[in-house]
Amino acid sequence: MWMVPTCRSEVASRLWPETSRFFNDYFDSFIDATLAPARDKWVPAVDILEKDGNLILRAEAPGLTEKDFDIKLEGNVLTVKGEKKLDKEEKRDSFHRVERFYGSFTRSFSLPITVDPEKIHAEYRNGVLTITVPQKPEVRPREIPVLAG
Repeated sequence: MWMVPTCRSEVASRLWPETSRFFNDYFDSFIDATLAPARDKWVPAVDILEKDGNLILRAEAPGLTEKDFDIKLEGNVLTVKGEKKLDKEEKRDSFHRVERFYGSFTRSFSLPITVDPEKIHAEYRNGVLTITVPQKPEVRPREIPVLAG
């Protein structure tokens, strides 16, 4: 355990709030500077899984509506674009700190040639965009029974 000496002088007592604020401001600005590049680009996290012969992409995008997304398929590349906007009533300069992400984003995914592009569909519910990409029936794995000889 560290022992912190206490100073009982009147000068130190008066300087303590200023010194404390200085270090807090310094470390807050240091943290903001190191996180700033990451904050400039917002990209929703995406999980990709395979279920019941479909590829499923789930993107976390809270605070958006289904109209905020633009989903396109060009060749075998599925592209999801969107934008999360700051509320119009709230001006950014009135905030003391902004840690939530805002702005536009783009995510692109290369799809295998085994997908059925005509049956891709998307749904947005509870802050999660779910894109279901069905695979063609002829490429889905099937079980082959072994018969007794």
